[in-house]
Amino acid sequence: MPAHEFCGVVGVSLQGKPAAPQLFRGLRALQHRGQESAGIATTSHGVLHLRKGMGLVHEIFTEELVDALRGTTGIGHTRYSTTGTSDLENAQPLVVKLRGEDAAIAHNGDLVNFERIRRRLQAQGVELMGSADSETMAQMIAIEYGRTRDLEPAIRRACAELVGGYAVVLIVGNRIAAFRDPLGIRPLVLGSLEGGVAVASESVAIELMGGRTIRDVEPGEVLILEHGAITHTSKIAGTGERAHCMFEWVYFSRPDSVAEGRSVYEVRHRIGQQLAREAPIDADIVVPVPDSARPQALGFSEATGIPYAEALIKNRFVERTFILPDQKRREQEVRVKLHPVPGLLKGRRIVLLDDSIVRGTTLREIIGMVRSAGASRVDVRIGCPPIRAPCYFGVDMKVRKDLVAADRTEEEVSAVIGADSVHYLSIPGLVEALNIKAENLCLGCLTGRYPVEVPQERHRYQKSLAEF
Repeated sequence: MPAHEFCGVVGVSLQGKPAAPQLFRGLRALQHRGQESAGIATTSHGVLHLRKGMGLVHEIFTEELVDALRGTTGIGHTRYSTTGTSDLENAQPLVVKLRGEDAAIAHNGDLVNFERIRRRLQAQGVELMGSADSETMAQMIAIEYGRTRDLEPAIRRACAELVGGYAVVLIVGNRIAAFRDPLGIRPLVLGSLEGGVAVASESVAIELMGGRTIRDVEPGEVLILEHGAITHTSKIAGTGERAHCMFEWVYFSRPDSVAEGRSVYEVRHRIGQQLAREAPIDADIVVPVPDSARPQALGFSEATGIPYAEALIKNRFVERTFILPDQKRREQEVRVKLHPVPGLLKGRRIVLLDDSIVRGTTLREIIGMVRSAGASRVDVRIGCPPIRAPCYFGVDMKVRKDLVAADRTEEEVSAVIGADSVHYLSIPGLVEALNIKAENLCLGCLTGRYPVEVPQERHRYQKSLAEF
């Protein structure tokens, strides 16, 4: 049974320069997408070199280890588990045989038909080593590659059977295949580097490798990177529909990234302005929950005229609590992660801005901290509509009963987290801030209706904003 993969992937193809140092930089830029494990695979003269481990990128890869990863072609991955257990066995890249040749795959996303595909492979005698759906995908490609003897058609044929959201980099010899699900649920961008090309989950990774973002990889597009250039492109069969994950803009992507041509920072700033229009409040200061809610708080402050204050200071050596693999650790880390500025909150009415509420436990701890610092009132504004349904495409929100807004009103959520009031952004407000048509977004976790059939759910997402 799938457990909880929202990850970061990067692929680099260069001419005459080692790929590993660039992959290391790219993964550092994507550390916010997963802090559980990381890995790099490169090839040199037909030999696959792989290093991976549990922990943060800079903890795993010393300078000597990076130098030992030879070759001008490589892929990298940083992970927090959404499908598969939390152990080195499921850390990526994963090695697989393609027609007797060592290959490696790194994957961001989830397959909703994972169990059915897994059973089919087992019935065909395929031995699966771990519990991650990335291995299932790799084995499907391996079977088709054995039939077609051509990598691109093998990927297209395998993906015709795979349902879900995914962005994948696959290294075979000196080639990288980079491809994205036909709906574009999971992000992938293409960029140029000195002496080559690269793909990554976010534009910021390309830029921090010293490169330039060219464009988003198209939904369903398959790119072959070889000898520092794009040598082939093709498309996985699809309907032409789009379902970009709204949570990339709301929370997961770095604010200095650009997704689908939209600045993440600017979208979040517009969300704050929209919140101010939808849920005005009389207060003394606007306080963001750092770091991801800063742009929203600034937008709210500018629209209302309420002063902005950095009243919660983040410990820079503590990573994101949402992507920690278990709830107990998330709760324990909140007070280590944040601390109020003495005297700034005492006797004041606070508007606390957060990007989203999933389980509510982290925000409850923060509100308790703010009240302990002397705040006279804490009104909460959330830059995302209520998350009422599970995500099956790569975000760790699979259990409906864990979602604080699943069956509660705003007033009831307010009572649970200890706020004086809670107001969420509306779905139309989110769509307006994103400036993307609702039918081109995945809003499944907000509506309970999904862009593909999900075995665990009966409903499909009805592509009409008029419902909301």
